[in-house]
Amino acid sequence: MTARADRNSTRPDLGKLVRGIRAGERNVLARAITLIESKRSDHQQLARHLVQDLLPTTGKAVRVGITGAPGVGKSTTIDALGIFLTARGHRVAVLAVDPSSARTGGSILGDKTRMARLSSDERAFIRPSPTAGTLGGVAAKTRETMLICEAANYDVILVETVGIGQSETAVADMTDFFLALMLPGAGDELQGLKKGVVELADMIAVNKADGDNIARASAAAAEYRAALHILTPRSPAWMPPVVTYSALTGNGLEDLWNKVLEHRKTMTTSGDIASRRRAQQVKWMWTIFEERLRAHLKSDPTLKAQLPKIEAAVAAGDLSPALAVEQIASALGMPT
Repeated sequence: MTARADRNSTRPDLGKLVRGIRAGERNVLARAITLIESKRSDHQQLARHLVQDLLPTTGKAVRVGITGAPGVGKSTTIDALGIFLTARGHRVAVLAVDPSSARTGGSILGDKTRMARLSSDERAFIRPSPTAGTLGGVAAKTRETMLICEAANYDVILVETVGIGQSETAVADMTDFFLALMLPGAGDELQGLKKGVVELADMIAVNKADGDNIARASAAAAEYRAALHILTPRSPAWMPPVVTYSALTGNGLEDLWNKVLEHRKTMTTSGDIASRRRAQQVKWMWTIFEERLRAHLKSDPTLKAQLPKIEAAVAAGDLSPALAVEQIASALGMPT
């Protein structure tokens, strides 16, 4: 059997994938996401057609990005919030971006083990995706995966970030609502205020408001409310609220979710949701283009022969990075 014949024999059936996803078949959904994440060129081409075919049935879900520093309880919060939502009839998809080893690309954490209750819920679907070095800490195919889940009739999509680097910006650029989780009693709350994240946030939620922490959580929330008044909100139609809750006991989760729904209603009326999604689509297009351009750079035979020498010269300090880029552009036939 030739290599081409072997590839064709393992090529997924596009029609079956589309029908299975629309029917909400979890095993088909999982296979489709694996196809999207594949690095094989024939799989990538098929994945592009799959997303295009499913596009008319996407866009109806509530897309929520969730961030917070390591230890704030993101996975515990998503587990509790997901159970709260499925109990009320929602179908919840969790796209948890797993930190990856910079050297091997392997995942460090197992999201399903950290969301024990939700992972066994039939109305929920959890997909851990290693970042594998992707800029911003967001898996390269998270956007496509989100659309596939929407086509499979999941009406709430929760995207968890690794909470470091540029992951917050990347997730904010693909969701409708960006939730920043904070901890109480972690010293001077304003010192811990990461301005860039707070400016992106549509709501701040202070976790672990239970037991002896209730007073500290309320004090932290008051500090954040005061800080938000001196920052410019993302939209003039929405002033980000600050709430307290406990992922451990579930107290405050209903209020948290009601704020998400209130935001959706307000932003839909103002037209901000539609305009935000249009801008996100265009940004997504350019992100895909840049990824393919980088792939072309690495695969171009002329450049592959020259790159080691260019990199060595830059590392040795014999060639400036600016002139190195000029040589790379010249090798690709680009104007310098």
